[in-house]
Amino acid sequence: MDFHSVDNNSTRRIAALKQRVDEIKKHDFYFYNQAVEEMLPDSKVRVNGRVMGMYASYSYLGLVGHPRINEAAKRAVDKFGTGTNGVRTLAGTLTIHNELEETISNFKHTESAITYTSGYVTNLTTISSLMGRGDYVFSDKINHASIVDGCLMSGAEFRRFRHNDMEHLEGLLKNAPADVSKLVIADSVFSMDGDIIDLPKIVELSKKYNAWLMIDEAHSVGVLGKRGTGIEEHFGMGDVIDIKMGTLSKTIPSVGGYVAGKKELIDYLRHGSRAYIFSAALPPAQAAAANEAFKVILDEPERLDRLNANTQQFIGGLKSMGFDTLLTETAIVPVLCGTDEKAFELTKRCQEQDVFVLPVVSPAVQEGLSRLRATVTAAHNPADIEHAMDVIYQAGKAMGMVK
Repeated sequence: MDFHSVDNNSTRRIAALKQRVDEIKKHDFYFYNQAVEEMLPDSKVRVNGRVMGMYASYSYLGLVGHPRINEAAKRAVDKFGTGTNGVRTLAGTLTIHNELEETISNFKHTESAITYTSGYVTNLTTISSLMGRGDYVFSDKINHASIVDGCLMSGAEFRRFRHNDMEHLEGLLKNAPADVSKLVIADSVFSMDGDIIDLPKIVELSKKYNAWLMIDEAHSVGVLGKRGTGIEEHFGMGDVIDIKMGTLSKTIPSVGGYVAGKKELIDYLRHGSRAYIFSAALPPAQAAAANEAFKVILDEPERLDRLNANTQQFIGGLKSMGFDTLLTETAIVPVLCGTDEKAFELTKRCQEQDVFVLPVVSPAVQEGLSRLRATVTAAHNPADIEHAMDVIYQAGKAMGMVK
């Protein structure tokens, strides 16, 4: 059958997306999937032969290329090779996997931890393994797509509360049946806006209405808390989250995801979550790199100090120039543009001046709230941040976005 001769909803969706991408490319606005040729010091990269300042990285503490982490990965390759023998349950578990999970549980102050091959899969499998038909899940409206997909996949009653609106959440919890399983879930730091969930209130409501609380710490580990251990430390609350989820591919310069919590919870996931049972184990080098990275965070607290200083410089500078950065408090700094076209145009002007930023447009964000989603790291030089802000300002001024 000729694919192009078929006319159905699937082929129409493919054609519509192709048309949109083609239109973006026609105007020279397509900046996605650019290949980085080389990672350089001070959060710089080489792209298409040009050295650019990287302001789209999730390496918040600048740990990519850290000598200790690189060396740990190399040792693991020498000891175990480049892959595993299969899934963890059968022949795929290595001592380095167990070491990593012990390191995570210590770092997050829990009894146990489990790792998966991606952060996306971690949310998908955790939510869908714990919740099912007849249960209720309550999700912040701008939670990450992997959370939304996990909620839908679970088959549970899916309720979304207005962003960080604890009064709305309480109303939804109050209206749910008292005798069903309930899960409240939210990002710790929201990946598009950079603001922080109201943890004290969401903990209070979860306890009041007998609901589990799951927090996705993809953008808070290494970012929040005096030592970078995350949102509980940031609010000085101790061990208050039932299901602590995080990734191994942002501050932690590896790949994968984890859940940390009570031993009974982790044992259940180890024997009941399909992504653990039916997915190959993390490669040895990636497990070893992640294991060492958690230790480096605690051993080098000055990195967090630099990140905080750079974050304040970047947010404060852009605000003073007249840009709307929404309610961000973290290294994720949205530069609100409004329309998709303005976000593409601002990106183009910045990239032409060797500032690597990227646009986030609808439907990834609400229509009319398209933006640059810029990030700073501990590896940025303050003088380079000033230069990047000046480039963004001059571009925005030329477009009439700021005065």
